[in-house]
Order: sequence, then C-alpha cells, then structure tokens
Amino acid sequence: MSRIGKQPIPVPAGTTIAIDGPMVSAQGPKGKLTTLLHPLVGVSVVDGIVSVSVKNPANHKQAALWGVFRSLIANMVRGVTEGFSKQLEISGIGFKAAISGSTLTLNVGYSHPVAYQVPAGVTVTVEKNIITVAGADKQQVGQVAAEIRHVMPPEPYKGKGIKYVGEVIRRKAGKQATKTE
Repeated sequence: MSRIGKQPIPVPAGTTIAIDGPMVSAQGPKGKLTTLLHPLVGVSVVDGIVSVSVKNPANHKQAALWGVFRSLIANMVRGVTEGFSKQLEISGIGFKAAISGSTLTLNVGYSHPVAYQVPAGVTVTVEKNIITVAGADKQQVGQVAAEIRHVMPPEPYKGKGIKYVGEVIRRKAGKQATKTE
C-alpha cells in the first residue's frame, strides 16, 4: 500500500481537472498542464476531490507508481493555482545578471557574458544579486534553475558562483604558509 497514493487531492476553486483516457490535464489561473498516465494507474474526480488508484495495491511496483502519479497530479494542481519558484543567488565581485526579453545574460567571471535563453512557460526576474525562476511546471522550473546554476557553480574556497538561496556551501581551507625554523 502506498501511503502517499491513497491521500486525496483537493481541487481548489477556479481549477478544473479533465481526464481523457490516459491523459490528465489541469487548468487554472497560472496555465494548463497535462500528464500521461501509466496503464496500471487510474484517476477519478468526484466532488472536487481527485483520487488515484492502481489495479493491485499489494504489488510493490504498482504501489510505487501509485505514489508517483499522485504526487505528479498534486504538483500539477498546485502549479496551475499557485505556481512554483526557485531563487538563485549570485556571489562574487563583479558577478551580475540582467534579463532582456527572454534572454538572461550572466556576467560571472568568464571573458564573455553568458546568454541563457529562457524557455516558454517559465519567467525569470532579477533583483540585485537574486535570480527568481517561476512557473507552473515544477519539473521545468527546477530544470531551468539547475541549468542557470550550472553556468558557474559555487566554488568551495571563496564561495563565488551561483547557488540556491539557503544552500550551504562546504568551504575548504586555502593554502597555508608553513613555518620554517
């Protein structure tokens, strides 16, 4: 039995869930998302409550699918109502970011500025040294944030680079002069 899979998903007002064969779609104020169901997973909507089921809950593989698809549908519902966001922090002397249209320009210590093309469905804003990535699709927001961080990951000696807000960077001691007698 999946503890996560049996939990019902409440659908807030202003959000609609549509089931069309193996496709489940959620539409709300932040947009529309769809996902393809596994053949062993079933979804039903009754009185604004979405419930996910599998054919044999005692089977471990089906129990895993049960929990995964319940989480995917819950993330879809949350994404189209509230949305998801991740924040990145740029630290380093002269490091900065600017957004123009759908292109994020990063000056992070290379000999040239790095241009990152922001995909559709994701919005990126920059305030001082904080980059905010927001959108309805949790996976896409996380992927874009990871790609931006990958441009210049934080280094362990001075901590310069792009990191998530709240991320703790394990610092290393630099070179130390030895005493000669």
